[in-house]
Amino acid sequence: MTSQPLSVRLLDVIEHDILPLTARGVSLGNKVFGAAILRKSDLSLVVAETNNELENPLWHGEVHTLKRFYELGEKPNTKDLIFLSTHEPCTMCMSAITWAGFDNFYSFFSHEDSRDAFAIPHDLKILKEVFGLEPGGYRRNNAFWNSYFITDLVEAEEDPLKSTLKAQTARIKAAYDDLSTSYQSSKGGNDIPLN
Repeated sequence: MTSQPLSVRLLDVIEHDILPLTARGVSLGNKVFGAAILRKSDLSLVVAETNNELENPLWHGEVHTLKRFYELGEKPNTKDLIFLSTHEPCTMCMSAITWAGFDNFYSFFSHEDSRDAFAIPHDLKILKEVFGLEPGGYRRNNAFWNSYFITDLVEAEEDPLKSTLKAQTARIKAAYDDLSTSYQSSKGGNDIPLN
């Protein structure tokens, strides 16, 4: 698996591991956010999860993934792992990733996408109201971790791989658009504090 480019593996994990979990979660009334943890050495999947805010409003996709990771019997050191998030983590999730000891995270969608395409503006409201930061105002590279957007990895690839990955990116975005529509139409009936 190590000969596979990181961009390919991250998109495959989103499409084949996280998305099915998220589709089930959204059908129950949860939001569209998910995450996964992979080994740096061979890019194998350690755990994938999705948002579970109906059980606990703190179980955002990333935090719920960390919860499941820490429930594993034996687990690798977080410095040997990649943290993958479908959406750029909110301040709570960034802090959880930091406290767990990860030195990286990769995101597919941005905070602005969460606000604009998914009609979930809370991440940016919290950044502004609590921390006084504008979108992207936090340090993407700092003493704790470096963060990356998967779209930048895709753009760095050469054709024909780049074209293949762009088609996969479009498929993933279309699937999330459908899930977002489903979530938005049903969210009034759930008991999540920040819908």
